[in-house]
Amino acid sequence: MTHSDPGQMLERKRGSGVKLVYDLLRDEILDLKLAPGSAVDEVQLAARFGMSRTPIREALVRLAGEGLIETLPNRSTMVSNIDFLGMPAYFDALVLMYRVTTRLAAQHHTAQDLQVIRSHQAAFTAAVEAQDALAMIATNVEFHSAIAAAGRNAYYAGFFERLLGEGRRMLRLYYQSYEDRLPPRFVEEHEEIIAAVEARDVTLADRLGKAHGEQIVEQIGRLLTRNDPSDIDL
Repeated sequence: MTHSDPGQMLERKRGSGVKLVYDLLRDEILDLKLAPGSAVDEVQLAARFGMSRTPIREALVRLAGEGLIETLPNRSTMVSNIDFLGMPAYFDALVLMYRVTTRLAAQHHTAQDLQVIRSHQAAFTAAVEAQDALAMIATNVEFHSAIAAAGRNAYYAGFFERLLGEGRRMLRLYYQSYEDRLPPRFVEEHEEIIAAVEARDVTLADRLGKAHGEQIVEQIGRLLTRNDPSDIDL
């Protein structure tokens, strides 16, 4: 008979605690239930989750690594603000990367890449039908990351994934503007992109990637100009 190492059991338990805290806080931040700029208190979180501050702190380190929380000079912690002033530059980069990654995928994809892309598209479609905003955000990122990976340029893929990650809360606002009921055309746009990539039509893939990025930018722009940012339900 073998006996489990108590230290290993404790480590697994702590690891599961870190994941629990990380997953819940990440969802609350992305869903804007934890408002940008709001305080994050380790003591309160430890009481809320019924665990020590060590796994809480480790979860917060992971969230900070994703840019979702930040520690101020006075050592207090807060949910990172959304950089509205930096949005024009962000949007320029985002649209460019939609174009570049879709174009390269049309040139360099393999049959296996298409299988992965289609699986993420199926998950995105299911999330849209379920009106599950957090799932829409996650599956949309996975879909476009898979397209970027098919382009065989790790630098572009890494940069695009970073951009998509930084824009997750903006996507939440985007879905909120549709009351989480995305029009069917957004699922159809993904299908058109897949078809262009599969056909290796580089020009069409470029054009569709550009249009797809621009409609997201335009919708968020309308949302922000229709409402003063302070009036948005964060």
